[in-house]
Amino acid sequence: MSPTLPKSRQRLILAVLVLSSFLIWMDNTILSLTFQTLADPVRGLGATPAQLQWATGSYTLVFAALMFTAGALGDRFGHRSVLATGMAVFGAASVWAAYAGDAGQLIAARAAMGVGSALIMPATMAILTWTFTGPARATAIGVSSASAGVGLAAGPLLAGVLLDHFWWGSVFLVNVAPVLVGLAGIFMLVPDFRSPTPRPLDLTGLLLSITGLAALAYGLIRAGQVASWSPVDVWAPIVVGVVLLGGFVVIELRSGQPSFDPRLLAQRIFGGGNAAIGLLLFAMTAAGFYGAFYLQGARGFSPLEAGIATSPAAVGAMVGGPLGIRLVRRWSLRPVTGTALTVAALGMGSFAFFGLDTPIVWNELVLLTQGLSIGIVMGSVTAALMNTLPLAQAGAGSAVTNTVRQTGTLLGIAVGGTIMSIAYRRGIDASVSDLPGEVQDRARVSAEQARYVAAVIERPELAHAADDAFIHAMHVGAVWTMLIALAGAGVLVVALRPKGVEDASEQDAVAEPAAL
Repeated sequence: MSPTLPKSRQRLILAVLVLSSFLIWMDNTILSLTFQTLADPVRGLGATPAQLQWATGSYTLVFAALMFTAGALGDRFGHRSVLATGMAVFGAASVWAAYAGDAGQLIAARAAMGVGSALIMPATMAILTWTFTGPARATAIGVSSASAGVGLAAGPLLAGVLLDHFWWGSVFLVNVAPVLVGLAGIFMLVPDFRSPTPRPLDLTGLLLSITGLAALAYGLIRAGQVASWSPVDVWAPIVVGVVLLGGFVVIELRSGQPSFDPRLLAQRIFGGGNAAIGLLLFAMTAAGFYGAFYLQGARGFSPLEAGIATSPAAVGAMVGGPLGIRLVRRWSLRPVTGTALTVAALGMGSFAFFGLDTPIVWNELVLLTQGLSIGIVMGSVTAALMNTLPLAQAGAGSAVTNTVRQTGTLLGIAVGGTIMSIAYRRGIDASVSDLPGEVQDRARVSAEQARYVAAVIERPELAHAADDAFIHAMHVGAVWTMLIALAGAGVLVVALRPKGVEDASEQDAVAEPAAL
């Protein structure tokens, strides 16, 4: 058992943990708003859609693959030490990203930032679980989840201001100050909790997981760049990735002390809840990939205007976290979160009706409702998942939970971007058939490249065609993301189905708020 800490110190520790989580969520939102600028050949790096997928995907890949190893490091060397190391790596890599000279350097820097985030997230949840007990733990998790909403709210607005006044690298430099504040708080306030029975480092599992996820992501992203899936560099990496990940699961199941314990996923609430949130993040990330280009590219909003227009989603998520805890206390976990996830899915699908002239108020109302629903699901379900585990498994459980979520995010980046690329290319093909070959190739890469070429060769009709092709691709993507999120809602409803009095009482108790 962890020592009982004074409530005042518990609150300060929670503030440090919230800052750590806030930093990661803010950075993710800032990057999505920067896509349009990075794709610009003049103001940015002229990044292609595939490079933008990898700028996000490299971060998420490393984040997902290192998560369970980071949990084991925390159990062995202390979660405070791992958290501090992660913050330092994240800050240094942010400086590298800010001054990247090309898309390749940015991708590498983002991968390094993923290392820092992978060390931060499991340590944050483990420290929270050690610091708080009983109903106070559920409330603390709800507050921590709400920090995601704060980060989501601050990210677009801050990115908009920075991009309107400075060069694109400033959106990464902004991470440095929170990192320094967080490091000071970690060393001054946080005890160095660690498991009494540390898990061994699993280098074989690490190698299999990171190569498997990388191969799978490469194949899926490559599929969006070619006319068909027949080339060997498309299907072969996908097959190899699936085989390596299957081998990873088999090895972990045979291990006496696995760093990533697949057996935890066999538990009905823990496994089903994680699968549902993984599918939700899959859909959210895919939707975010086209949402980033809709306002700035197709609608012509400035970065600041786009940040303001998307802020209702963040406000909704910020309110939804603590609200979900209270709703679950009144009506229980299953009906509240199942309904909320269904509403979020329908919100994603509604973008299939959006066009170039849709009043922006509809965009804001949908994003507000969607953010509120997602906040309710994330906070309440996370509290339920962590409450099903004994304290000694806090690090392992947090690693499994975050690995599943980041894997969902990685697949959302790969699949969402690929669906968009294929649909866009099919939509633009008829409009570029009479253009020179080099112009055709650039116009097929992305709507941003097509608009740039249209301005150079003075063909405004090409820019209009690119806008129309993008809207078509967004409609296709919206339907797919809705179906994926609805699948998550179905999984969640089934996983949380009570099988007895003990199950029902556990679900009612996990999110009951208490004073901190």
